[in-house]
Amino acid sequence: MMTLSSDTRWTTTATIQEDPRRPLGLGPVHRPAETVTVVEGSSFSTSRPNGDMHPHHADGLFVRDTRVVSRWELRVDGQEVEPLGVVAPEPYECRFVGRAPARPGQVEPTLVVERHRMVGHGMREDLAVTNFGTETAGLDLSLHVEADFADLFEVKERRPVRALAITSDAAAGELTFRLAADGAAEGRLVRVASPDARVAPGVLLFQVLVPAKGTWRATVEVTTSGDGAPPGPPFPVGQPLEAAAPAKRMRSWRHATASVSVGNPVLDAALRTSRRDLGALRIVDPEHPGDDVVAAGAPWFMALFGRDSLLTSHMMMPYAPDLSMGTLRTLARRQGRRYNPMTEEQPGRILHEVRLGVDESLALGGGRIYFGSVDATPLFVVLAGEALRWGVGTAVLRDLKPAVDAAVAWILGDGDLDGDGFVEYRRSSDRGLLNQGWKDSTDSMSHRSGAEARAPIALAEVQGYCYAALLAAADLGEALGGGRDPEELRARAAALKERFHDAFWAPDLECYAMGLDADKRRLEVVSSNIGHCLWSGIVDDDHAEAVVARLMADDMFTGFGLRTLSAESARYNPISYHNGSVWPHDSVIAAAGMHRYGRRAEALRLVRGLLDALEAFDGRLPELFGGFGRSEQPVPVPYPTSCSPQAWAAATPFEMLRILLGLSPDQESGAVRAQPVPDFVGAAAVTGIRRGGRLFDVLADLDEARIGEPSGDRPD
Repeated sequence: MMTLSSDTRWTTTATIQEDPRRPLGLGPVHRPAETVTVVEGSSFSTSRPNGDMHPHHADGLFVRDTRVVSRWELRVDGQEVEPLGVVAPEPYECRFVGRAPARPGQVEPTLVVERHRMVGHGMREDLAVTNFGTETAGLDLSLHVEADFADLFEVKERRPVRALAITSDAAAGELTFRLAADGAAEGRLVRVASPDARVAPGVLLFQVLVPAKGTWRATVEVTTSGDGAPPGPPFPVGQPLEAAAPAKRMRSWRHATASVSVGNPVLDAALRTSRRDLGALRIVDPEHPGDDVVAAGAPWFMALFGRDSLLTSHMMMPYAPDLSMGTLRTLARRQGRRYNPMTEEQPGRILHEVRLGVDESLALGGGRIYFGSVDATPLFVVLAGEALRWGVGTAVLRDLKPAVDAAVAWILGDGDLDGDGFVEYRRSSDRGLLNQGWKDSTDSMSHRSGAEARAPIALAEVQGYCYAALLAAADLGEALGGGRDPEELRARAAALKERFHDAFWAPDLECYAMGLDADKRRLEVVSSNIGHCLWSGIVDDDHAEAVVARLMADDMFTGFGLRTLSAESARYNPISYHNGSVWPHDSVIAAAGMHRYGRRAEALRLVRGLLDALEAFDGRLPELFGGFGRSEQPVPVPYPTSCSPQAWAAATPFEMLRILLGLSPDQESGAVRAQPVPDFVGAAAVTGIRRGGRLFDVLADLDEARIGEPSGDRPD
């Protein structure tokens, strides 16, 4: 029986020929001091490395898209704490270690200041000052606090914060900030309290004596109300941290998620980090606490996004099927029911995003829910079909069948704006997104000349999603009954595949065009969108080899991942958002597509590049990074505003592992299939893969892969 040795040691090396499983020795990417983010569900804090929150740095404590604490600055005798280090045992907690300036007459500082921050639907911060000096230190500590109830968009985009009617009170040991009644925001209130503090307007004051070699401690709690949060503090004083609700949620996530061990230390560490990050990014509707979904990413997208949650759930299906079902049920409940041009809602359409901030007029479409996504609707059907493949029971899926049927009706109806058989997008007002595929920046759609494409635009990958959705709907129809005739849906899918090839194939590029513009002219640029077409299966079999070769050419493959746009394109920019950068999820989807078409060598080469990027980013892939080639920059160049952790970037290592293992459901036996792994992976063990009502373990190395029933408890 294959096992993973617990005492295996790996030595970093600059070459890979001697032992291809070893890390490449690239070293970490060195970045300037960054914002420190602490995340738990839809709540998060952002701060400086010493723990302070400054409004002009877009810092704060955010709960449900609203900044409930805008200033949080600790001063020791009126001076800032110098940061020494940050330790984050869990995503919802962080320890800031720093030192206060040297005491009068001393050469070096002797006071170490620790701030243990815990974030839930509020925040708790435990303060500790240790005196390593030889004399008792008399200190004046002050914690300066403000609350502005700013909408997340105001903070993220550095807009001037609106003048809101906020009242504040200072009572014994407590500061209170209240937002005047304002529609949905009525009753929003923040309390900042510490029994050890004296209180003045905007500040908690501590006058303390810290004995030599002794430690002084205090706790400050932030509680919120009127924002849908449960009552009471998230981390009650006097209870062990592991008894708090965020800790319990993380344990339940780990228990419900397959455990993974891999011989390659870079991938192994990344999988552990990703498992933790995805657990922290989960958010839940209080009215449906059993349905977890993942927020798109921290810090600015801690909200439900249709496309992001669907693709993340798809990548996590073998490891965390409950996440997929929570995503499907949540999106089905919020599926479009009527026509609203402002929010772009249409019957059957799946939402783009949900926002819960103080002022909904600041959100896209001017409402809580915005539907301007061209791809979330077919991806919804694709995920439901994937759930069926992985053995989710028909009784569970039957409740989703009406939503699936409505989504298919949208694909075949309102989604096809001009009746040409392709799904297109064009925003219905200037309050919506100009581009509505996953590359939704305003400059992402262009012709070979660099000229901007005119809407409505039919994206290549969206046609692939629709092709896969029609096939998934046919399978669901056969399994569940009702809806359109399965054979009709399969015939429509076959016709779409043929029509797609005729309209999108660009012979000069030896590839499919990125899209069609309003005049049905091809956007003849080579883009990573086509990797998604491989993933969906819409690529013509006779042209798949050419497509894979084109994606892996030097102008597309950087050595770390695929550029979103070819380096030969007029609009190529390696440090743009969508015109030449590398998005890990985008690259791994292309790798999965290559594997689907039997191009395993190319898929593994792409996965190997992502593995090198993982090493450079210390095991946590960012949302995106620069598209410089490896010959230009030996390590990936960070993109300055990239989210981290980010949902589909966090899911990328799991999809890498699925490709490496060839992991798939076995429809005949009801089990799972796997294959030996490449030598750079080492032995791999996945414990607790769920298929239907059964659990499976997978053990694989270079020579074989074995599938078995679990023999005991799964490790965390």
